[in-house]
Amino acid sequence: MCGIVGYIGNKDAQKVIVEGLRKLEYRGYDSAGVAVLTDQGLELEKAQGRLAVLEERLVTKPLRGVIGIGHTRWATHGKPSDQNAHPHIDEKTQFAVVHNGIIENFISIKAELLEKGYTFTSETDTEVIAHLLADLYDGDLVSTARKAVQKMRGAYALGIMTSHEPDKLVAVRLASPLIVGIGEGESFIGSDIPAILEHTRDVYILDEGELAVLTREGVELYKVDTGEKIARDLFHVDWDLVQAEKGGYDSFMLKEIHEQPQAIRDTIGSRVDEKNKRIIFPELKMDDAELAAYDRIYIVACGTSMHAGLVGKDVIEKITRVPVEVAVASEFRYRDPIFTDRTLMIVISQSGETADTLAALREAKKKGVKVLAITNVVGSSVAREADEVVFTWAGPEVAVASTKAYTSQVAALYLFALYFAQVKQAMSPEEIAAVVEELQELPAKISAILSDQDAVREFADSIKEVDSLFFIGRGLDYSVSLEGSLKLKEISYIHSEAYPAGELKHGTLALIEDNVPVVAIATQPDIYEKMVSNIIEVKARGARVLGFALEGDNELAKTVDHVIHIPKTLPFLTPLLTVIPLQLLAYYASTSKGLDVDKPRNLAKSVTVE
Repeated sequence: MCGIVGYIGNKDAQKVIVEGLRKLEYRGYDSAGVAVLTDQGLELEKAQGRLAVLEERLVTKPLRGVIGIGHTRWATHGKPSDQNAHPHIDEKTQFAVVHNGIIENFISIKAELLEKGYTFTSETDTEVIAHLLADLYDGDLVSTARKAVQKMRGAYALGIMTSHEPDKLVAVRLASPLIVGIGEGESFIGSDIPAILEHTRDVYILDEGELAVLTREGVELYKVDTGEKIARDLFHVDWDLVQAEKGGYDSFMLKEIHEQPQAIRDTIGSRVDEKNKRIIFPELKMDDAELAAYDRIYIVACGTSMHAGLVGKDVIEKITRVPVEVAVASEFRYRDPIFTDRTLMIVISQSGETADTLAALREAKKKGVKVLAITNVVGSSVAREADEVVFTWAGPEVAVASTKAYTSQVAALYLFALYFAQVKQAMSPEEIAAVVEELQELPAKISAILSDQDAVREFADSIKEVDSLFFIGRGLDYSVSLEGSLKLKEISYIHSEAYPAGELKHGTLALIEDNVPVVAIATQPDIYEKMVSNIIEVKARGARVLGFALEGDNELAKTVDHVIHIPKTLPFLTPLLTVIPLQLLAYYASTSKGLDVDKPRNLAKSVTVE
């Protein structure tokens, strides 16, 4: 996730753009850049680091002009560096582009352009767009942009300018958010409303597959595929700046919960061969023979990331038959773990700076063990020190309680499990294709869950005064219940525990009495009847039960007090769906108590000390 700003008018473009980028720095902060059309032509300045580094450079080398684009970056393809920072330009410095998203087929496009003699200076997928525009330019920036995006596959929000047409900016949206603002004799592009709120409150919110042409006189909207002109009413923003930074949501946590469909879509997107519905990991350096040889896996992480690892363990073991152990990072390095030359370690860390996870990684490498990292931050310590890295494209997560990082990590683990099975030939191509198709449908199913939150909100309001709450589940449902319990504890301060439902008679039932809330997850067909029996056990002792079932299950409602249905999917994919209402349950329990959900007491976003 990155921040985009564009301006055309009569003001100092650099000043407007940098001010807008400052409002968007929470979206990306490993590098920043600005391109402005000056009297000397298209000029740009880029810098690794926070926006302040770029601002210092612009003091000594200002870019004077009235049309420009700017960007704050959260690195995806290519480490944070001056060269990889946006905007990107073609080799003749005639086209400049800023981009939020991922171009999934950039490797094939880049190969075609290299054959034509184009020279690349960065590691990014975005640079191919600038060269592609130059290659396809037909004298009309709009038709050229349309031709370019029709060759690209992926998710993108684009801001484009060219010295050939100095009175025009073009914006294009597919899957990544983009808004266009209208002022008096000026027009604006922004990836979020805060970027332009100081200058205008009248905006168009671009829909999927739409293109906007910005001039000083106004804005025209078109469909990318047909070129058909679109008529749409302006949206007048009446939010204040704080609300705008949160996208109109009440908190960053709620905003990030709603960003999960896009985060999962981005994490999956570039790792699926659409033609064959196979998994690809172009970023991995190990070959198939090396990966296939591993016969034992450790997944090492802390907190929410460890809970993601528990889901990964079940799935990897189920479809590859390779044993997996999940370990808490803070304990792992003190237990003298048993490694062989066929052991693979997977470490998971949202920030890539978690102290205990880093220590476990270093201990494993010291003993010659190959380490694969799953992290959200390019250039982080974990990313630099691991042998292999799989990035989750969740974008910056501001709220302390992790939501979209967890689901992106689970999505990455599903991809790895399928890739591992593919390499080991543990599943047929047809079986893998079927799972890939179901996986690709999950973002839409999450959006459906998010569209109706009334039942979760009602139950959350009913538990705000309770002292304790229990989660029960079996198999994967137990794994996801651990994450639901953690979310509730960390932001609502309600004591909460998750138990394997089959263990109730081994002590836990002693804690169940009249009106004690129990959240029971029952989505796994192979143990469904046993799970229902466990629910009956707690009901018999007076528990008030909120049950989770798959759509079409009309039986669970006869057993529980309240039921929430989630869309049907393959049984081992349900954690990515059931966790969404669990996150919402914690969120609404916290807000009903008047607590600060974004900054829970005693907690920090990244634990960088032991």
